[in-house]
Amino acid sequence: MKILVPNSFSEHGIKLLQKADFQVLTTTVALNQLEQFITTNAIDIIITKSPTSITKELIDACPTLKLIGSTEVDKNSMVTSHAKAKGIKIIDTPFAIANSVAELVFAHLFGMVRFLHQANREMPLEGDIRFNDLRKQFSTGTELKGKTLGIIGLGNIGKEVAKIAIGIGMKVIATSSSIKKEVINLSFYNGTSVAFEIETQSLESLLKESDFITIHTPYQGAVLIGKQEIELMKTGVGIINTSQGGTLDEIALINAIETEKVKYAALDVYETEPKPEIQLLMNPELSLTPHIGGKTIDSNYKVEKEIINQLVSFINNN
Repeated sequence: MKILVPNSFSEHGIKLLQKADFQVLTTTVALNQLEQFITTNAIDIIITKSPTSITKELIDACPTLKLIGSTEVDKNSMVTSHAKAKGIKIIDTPFAIANSVAELVFAHLFGMVRFLHQANREMPLEGDIRFNDLRKQFSTGTELKGKTLGIIGLGNIGKEVAKIAIGIGMKVIATSSSIKKEVINLSFYNGTSVAFEIETQSLESLLKESDFITIHTPYQGAVLIGKQEIELMKTGVGIINTSQGGTLDEIALINAIETEKVKYAALDVYETEPKPEIQLLMNPELSLTPHIGGKTIDSNYKVEKEIINQLVSFINNN
């Protein structure tokens, strides 16, 4: 079978696919040329970095396609349903990036509560002349241990976030549209493990009880956390969004920071990617990253491994 993979695929991954009798193509193809490339080369399988690059029109125009895979989790349910109706298998990597995103959540959390995102800007500029002033300014941080973390969405990523939170002594509460109870298993380096049971609760009660809130749900076509939801939160709350742009109302967030309702805020995703609003980029209170939650050397390896295992299983059953 012919398979088109992203040029970011490792040489090791390509060799594993070739060993499994795939004819691997790594050509970089522009989106507007993808249909022609697939049909001209009779591509059976396409692996894409972004699920949004696959459309219903592309599926209809490419009858040779037997499988579509994404190295990011496919949230485009309409396209997925359309592909499945056409007999095309869909695969993604729901487990590979979970720990990577969870660790970024805590990179932001640890940094924010000790004002590292601000100190790292100001120390290089004024650390030699305002050292004592800066020391006083950034000495009012807080600790995460003993605080309550509210997790919105208890899927693969939400569960990994819960593991880290429990491990550092935080109280964990969660809300989910589909899960009523979840057992979180913490495994340690010496082979021991401990199980913690989390019963989910309503979004409203989570908003009221949490010291910090982290979002791990797909975009559902409307804002999940807006002005009304922020008003329910504790004064001085912290908010982290590493899910998808649009789940959090950015204007409401900025307003809440200005009124000091929200004390800490971190964003890895934005409504207007790849050009986030300038008022976000210029706000010194925000801890910002450029949508790197699922991107680490380790997660890239796990993504490839998960994709390859599914592809080998597919070819063995066809």
